[in-house]
Amino acid sequence: MSFEVDIGYSSLRGPREVNEDFAGAVHAPRGDEARGLIAAIADGVSTGGRGLEAAQTTVMGLLADYFATPDTWEPTAALDRLIGAQNAWLADHNRRRAGSATALTTLTALVLHGQSYTLAHVGDTRAWRVRADGEAAVPLTADHAFEHPDMRSRLTRAIGLDDQVRVDYAQGDVRVGDCFVLTSDGVHGALKPQQVAALALQGDAEAASEALVHAALDAGTRDNATALVIRVVGLDARQLDDELGDGRRLAPPPLLKVGDVLDGYVVTGLVADTGVHLLYQARHPATRELVALKTLHPSRASDPQERAMLAHEAWLGQRVGEGGGFVRVHERAENASALYIVFDWHGGRTLEQMRKSGARGTVAEVVAAAIEVSKALGRLHRHGVVHRDIKPGNLHLGDDGRWRILDLGVALSGREGAAQRELHAGTPSYINPEQWEEGGVADAGSDLFALGATLYQWLGGHLPYGEIEPYQVARYRRDPVALSRLRPDVPVWLDHLVRKAVARDPRERFETAEEMLLALERGASRPVGAPMATPLARRDPVMLYKIALGVSLLFNALLVVWLLFLPR
Repeated sequence: MSFEVDIGYSSLRGPREVNEDFAGAVHAPRGDEARGLIAAIADGVSTGGRGLEAAQTTVMGLLADYFATPDTWEPTAALDRLIGAQNAWLADHNRRRAGSATALTTLTALVLHGQSYTLAHVGDTRAWRVRADGEAAVPLTADHAFEHPDMRSRLTRAIGLDDQVRVDYAQGDVRVGDCFVLTSDGVHGALKPQQVAALALQGDAEAASEALVHAALDAGTRDNATALVIRVVGLDARQLDDELGDGRRLAPPPLLKVGDVLDGYVVTGLVADTGVHLLYQARHPATRELVALKTLHPSRASDPQERAMLAHEAWLGQRVGEGGGFVRVHERAENASALYIVFDWHGGRTLEQMRKSGARGTVAEVVAAAIEVSKALGRLHRHGVVHRDIKPGNLHLGDDGRWRILDLGVALSGREGAAQRELHAGTPSYINPEQWEEGGVADAGSDLFALGATLYQWLGGHLPYGEIEPYQVARYRRDPVALSRLRPDVPVWLDHLVRKAVARDPRERFETAEEMLLALERGASRPVGAPMATPLARRDPVMLYKIALGVSLLFNALLVVWLLFLPR
């Protein structure tokens, strides 16, 4: 279901001469709908009559600029930058017109994204959440004002009051049917929480906002009355913030055995135990179809970095798993009791299992698999994601005849945590030389090198540069042997293609998955050229020095013999 809301807005000046309240809401622009919407309300402070100016510029600036911030920023980071800039601008203007009218305002901003909300709050406007359960409205903010009845207008915090402003932030989950209400103090100062809850659920959102404002006026409010009502009709797919929130809130389940039930999923078997993760087979509570459950091993349950990485993997799986080439990830139930990921279950085997069983694919089967995996890698890279661990164990051939890429646990998306980004991930034998030897950064090219190494191993029976252990320093001292020498049925065009993918010099390799895919599809009709032999000076500069030293020692030995023993 797509993200959908019903919004209503009403504002009246009440007994005041001027209405200094201002509010508004804006959806994310087309193409960026996953960022949800932002709503804000501000109550200008009547210091010389410029309260409306402060409220209007603050709300309009925030709504105009929020979706212009990078989508990699957390909502709190984007809000903090924008609110801080607006506060500095207002404070500077207030200093310049000291002695005359100044412009101050309160602010409450609400961002709805995915299945979460983020609040930013300064002053005494309020945000409420109302759920259709008959309970009173729940305040999501706390006023920054004196509580004495005679000093209600004395704010302890306001936009434009000081050079620096301290903003309160809050985050939480969103459900279908939730109603968020933003009010100025002219409304909540005259109504009780029970009244706010009852009126917020009357009619549609527009009718509810009007009901709140008129009820406040009827109750004798002495201020402007403004209400912005937002009802959540449909939720977008879960976003990374939702998953990270679950990662902090939920604990992984204890060790499960066959027959145990987790949130309705009946465990039917333990598939894998890596010491870090556990993978179970289970039955879906509603459809009874087989699914896979992935969670952390209890020994890693308290590790916040592992939790964040599992949450990141769940988000990535939902983001890229809808198309071909990856396993689809299910959303957890709203009332999930533990931290885990639910995948579609696909019978079949990984390429690693096929190799260990002695199954040796034909050239046609290898090419068909390479085409499917290249398409999947292209999709992944277009999302800005780097897998970082392409290898036979992560390529799976399902019973439906389709190849899929598994395990996005160490993938990079630009949204991962610093610990995951700095992790030297991947399997050494499939890591490109510049990353392993020179400490380079993983990118799309490193995935293509790993795919090339996997194809070389599948066709030739061993890795292009040999097995490399984690504690070894890789010395890519020789170019890979031509596959046609290891397996006569490998055509020359495929030999050249695979050796190009694993060339020692990165400039010799494919630049994109699409380029590699095109070469595979063209095959012998338009073959790629064989990569040039890597000079010894690049493959092993130390060996070059050793040879030079050997020649020098031999020359000096001959010179000594000539001087001491040969007649002159």
